[in-house]
Amino acid sequence: MRRCVVTGVGMLTPCGATTEETWAALIAGQSGIASVPEWADLRFPRGKLPVTIAGRVPAFDPLRSGMTAKDTRRTDLFQQYALAASHQAWQQASLPDRLEGELSERAAAIFGVGFGGFHTIVKQHDVLRDGGPSRISAFSIPSVISNGAPGNIAIRYNLRGPNWAVTSACASSAHALGEAFLHIAYGRIDLAVTGGSEACATPLAIAGFASARTLTTSHNHEPERASRPFERHRDGFVLGEGAGALVLEELEHAKRRGAVIFAEVVGYGSTCDASHSTMPSQGGDGAARAMRQALSMAKMAPDEIGYLNAHGTSTVASDRIETDGIKAALGPHAKDRLMISSTKSMTGHMLGAAGAVEAAISVLALTRGVLPPTINYDEPDPECDLDYIPNTLRERPVNAVMSNCFGFGGTNASLLFRRFTS
Repeated sequence: MRRCVVTGVGMLTPCGATTEETWAALIAGQSGIASVPEWADLRFPRGKLPVTIAGRVPAFDPLRSGMTAKDTRRTDLFQQYALAASHQAWQQASLPDRLEGELSERAAAIFGVGFGGFHTIVKQHDVLRDGGPSRISAFSIPSVISNGAPGNIAIRYNLRGPNWAVTSACASSAHALGEAFLHIAYGRIDLAVTGGSEACATPLAIAGFASARTLTTSHNHEPERASRPFERHRDGFVLGEGAGALVLEELEHAKRRGAVIFAEVVGYGSTCDASHSTMPSQGGDGAARAMRQALSMAKMAPDEIGYLNAHGTSTVASDRIETDGIKAALGPHAKDRLMISSTKSMTGHMLGAAGAVEAAISVLALTRGVLPPTINYDEPDPECDLDYIPNTLRERPVNAVMSNCFGFGGTNASLLFRRFTS
């Protein structure tokens, strides 16, 4: 296998519209969750929305990310987020505006998306109801389809290699990163823009998740305290939006062009529980197998991992089961020295974008020696008995980090990054 390295990182989250804004908020323990006033004012024949909070990207301006006004009219918000995060990563990687020649043919755009153009679906449904078929936008379908995100990224940078969207619920972008890594490792491509994007914070999505009893409904009055992974009084996740992107390159290719290398991707695991449409398997077996696969691929022992960015959604069962899975996969090290946090305590759950954003955060933690906290951790849960870096960051150098993502349908992904050494 060829070595694969990270040369660019970009993200926009409820904590900030850029990588540095997001990072500053995370290490300060600042939540990006806020009230959505227009949701509180909505009234329906049989009640109102039970949840009126969400994590939305603050002060997002697509025109600052290389898009034109025409682009914004022709794309859904999730595609705009994907382009914005990719723009940040591409610039940080110091790549030319567009690739040419053979490199263009050996460059991929592989992006994870959970729902696709949810905002467009809702808007165009209203247009159809109120104005009829002739009023539907000609760009409605290109705006809705999941592969509109990698497709537009490929068009912008002339990436003519593999191009596809990964859809595996909340593990979508972790799987996208893992598959891009394998494409590079096995010689199919030399460069990839990969990550994930999600934008579905709408009343319809809120109502759906609330009906499934996965959202917290008890913190509308204090949104910044709503997401509380692994804490005893957690009662559901908070919906978030945003995107994360990484530029991955084959090591020798990155060296030849003098790229700054931030970390090395060394392991990837992908499994399925095959047990339930929404509930993880008891004991965390599927999650544990994904973590073991990542370790095996990297030829690393559990005690080499210093930090783990957990899936940690803040739902009662999921956090407990992930804790069980971490213990099963990493053994005594999980309780002895491993430091864990769930940054969803600040960003909310960004669904299909979560894996990419959390991978980006893990890379920054690795390179900067600063580990973000799990905020709102007021009272430990006896069933979640690991070190979750409660409430305050830790300045601690680590040599390897793991990032976990699990999704509805029992799909699991685990990524492993190591400090780069030549």
